[in-house]
Amino acid sequence: MSAHGIAAPVVAAATGPQGLWLVSRASGLILLVLFSAVVVLGVANRTGATSRKWPRFAVAELHRTLSLFAVALLGLHVATAILDPCVSIGWVATVLPFTSRYETLAIGAGALAVDLAGAVLITSLLRSRLGLRTWRAVHYLAYLAWPAAFWHAIRAAAYDQHLWFVALAEWASLAAIATAALVRLARPGRPGPAGPGPGLDGEVLARSGPRQT
Repeated sequence: MSAHGIAAPVVAAATGPQGLWLVSRASGLILLVLFSAVVVLGVANRTGATSRKWPRFAVAELHRTLSLFAVALLGLHVATAILDPCVSIGWVATVLPFTSRYETLAIGAGALAVDLAGAVLITSLLRSRLGLRTWRAVHYLAYLAWPAAFWHAIRAAAYDQHLWFVALAEWASLAAIATAALVRLARPGRPGPAGPGPGLDGEVLARSGPRQT
């Protein structure tokens, strides 16, 4: 059997109704975990809560790299959710919160998270023009985007057959974020070169080389 003959059933399965649903759910769950890691790394870099094995510049670079992956995964999650024929969402509902007739609260929370994350991304791309104070103020929207994304994930998990695994990932993410929030409240920002904030960092898209300190 040729490579084309082998690949055809795989592609058909991945693009079918069940395949789209699985990709949408999997990408959403991974995105929540990834987003949580990005926030935790941003807090660790900002407060200086890093170890000698992971110096501050390494944490900052990992923060940016994971942010880039999160942006790509977000696009996949939104696209597969819209293309899934089993549900009716529409492109408008992905950017205008609470306009979807299907699962209004859950989809609305997800759209709100997308909008807030998008604001963080755009301002990060324009950081050099906006100034540090404006960029950082908008960057803190990540603290609002995460609860919206978490609520979206919790509501979506109600329809997941592997509820125990999904719940483990979701509540582990919540525990990590709660710990990071406590650290952020207990420790002031570390003086020195301005590091990335708590959330999705689009600056990586605008720079091809390592960050200069």
